[in-house]
Amino acid sequence: MLDHEYTTKEVFRKNFFNDWRKEMTVEEREVIKSLDKCDFTEIHRYFVDKAAARKVLTREEKQKLKEEAEKLQQEFGYCILDGHREKIGNFKTEPPGLFRGRGNHPKMGMLKRRVMPEDVVINCSRDSIPKPPAGHQWKEVRSDNTVMWLAAWTESIQNSIKYVMLNPCSKLKGEKAWQKFETARRLRGFVDEIRSQYRADWKSQEMKTRQRAVALYFIDKDGCQHVVEFDFLGKDSIRYNNRVPVEKPVYKNLELFMKNKDPQDDLFDRLTTTSLNKHLHELMDGLTAKVFRTYNASVTLQEQLRALTRAEDSIAAKILSYNRANRAVAILCNHQRATSSTFEKSMQNLQTKIQVKKEQVAEARAQLRKARAEHKAQGDDKSRSVLEKKRRLLEKLQEQLAWLSVQATDKEENKQVALSTSKLNYLDPRISIAWCKRFRVPVEKIYSKTQRERFAWALAMAGEDFEF
Repeated sequence: MLDHEYTTKEVFRKNFFNDWRKEMTVEEREVIKSLDKCDFTEIHRYFVDKAAARKVLTREEKQKLKEEAEKLQQEFGYCILDGHREKIGNFKTEPPGLFRGRGNHPKMGMLKRRVMPEDVVINCSRDSIPKPPAGHQWKEVRSDNTVMWLAAWTESIQNSIKYVMLNPCSKLKGEKAWQKFETARRLRGFVDEIRSQYRADWKSQEMKTRQRAVALYFIDKDGCQHVVEFDFLGKDSIRYNNRVPVEKPVYKNLELFMKNKDPQDDLFDRLTTTSLNKHLHELMDGLTAKVFRTYNASVTLQEQLRALTRAEDSIAAKILSYNRANRAVAILCNHQRATSSTFEKSMQNLQTKIQVKKEQVAEARAQLRKARAEHKAQGDDKSRSVLEKKRRLLEKLQEQLAWLSVQATDKEENKQVALSTSKLNYLDPRISIAWCKRFRVPVEKIYSKTQRERFAWALAMAGEDFEF
């Protein structure tokens, strides 16, 4: 932790010291009054040494740890659901530590407290209540079959509820995912009418209706020449600062909403989340802001793949096209991230690999020319065999160079964009699987083993002619 830049931030240090003092005895508070005078070097060295020791474990020691982890997985990582053994997603609580958050989070440095059995609500059948650790008891045990979580507790930093859920590859999770994307697909039959309606409502005599219509526009926004600048702390306290083009009536309505208001006043003062959600359900059964987001993301991916992919391209080029289509969606959904502190170094390493591979390709090409000349002169089976061997080597090296080049381009283009969030949560996987089948791209190049298990339902359903 001492090596991390977080520890130099004033907010982190202040929050940590305040929480630390709450844990001190009266005598300790009398002695420890300034964080600047505290030396954590010995504690830091202890954890550095532990990390170093893990790196030099023997194969046998690593195997033993792996077996112990698997034993825990088998004991605590599964549940019985409707008679079937299903894998649990996260069966471990987070250990205590110092909260970091993302961006300049105002609570960074605060103490994440240890989760005790007395904090945990268990949700299970009445005849299957697990025993709490010796000397402890559960906060509550309930049997609620209308929810998907198995256990829950309130974390100490932001008072948000954390859940133990089924693994994404479980049957129930797969069914829920399929239903989510089917709901988004149904929106196609309603979206034109919805858009026409909220545009008409921009001219409503009722301020509440106008505000609702503008809010709907921002849920499902289009680009135009009039610009609104947004600047606020978004999810995980990451600053959102962007100039967004909007249609002229939206711009004029926003000016109207701001009239006679102070900076601290609500812009949409006549609108509540409850009333907006109720209106969405009236427009289409099951419609939410997230359904709109899923619909727009999936439609964008499908359109981008159609525009960017060429059948004659190499596998590497097709995957680059896929990632660019995915990137367009991530930008649409504002899935941004800070550039990694190791980005420059990893790019340098990648460029070095590319240069080495280019030299290998040049050498292989020279060897192929030489082998071709020798075969032309000799014309025997041996020289033909050498020629084929050199040709295959060149093709293999050229393919490796192409992959490295794609990685470098990908890395540069996506250094501030997080592709995985939209890919796993907002994009119907059947679009990607159909694209793979249509253009003969191995699904393994798009989805990892874990992701393929998560989307097993889509792999079974999607043919190459699937349309969202």
